[in-house]
Amino acid sequence: MPIIKPVSDLRNYNTVLSEVSEGNPVYLTKNGYGKYAVVDLVEYEKIQASMKLLAELAEAEQEIADGTTLIPQEDIDKEFGLAK
Repeated sequence: MPIIKPVSDLRNYNTVLSEVSEGNPVYLTKNGYGKYAVVDLVEYEKIQASMKLLAELAEAEQEIADGTTLIPQEDIDKEFGLAK
């Protein structure tokens, strides 16, 4: 169950931070609407790494679609044992 608190609870930030753990962020609201998320540093680094990987995969897929890959498809197939 998500932990949702008003941003005013940051006056006592130690209490808020004690509730943050990996995989369990604390969501902060401002004027009744979601505004911020406080996440564990390990969780943040995982999110950043995932975003970087997804961007690299999207770039590679675009290169394949454009036919501008640096490595010919035949070489990739051979490397991964997919050659016919």
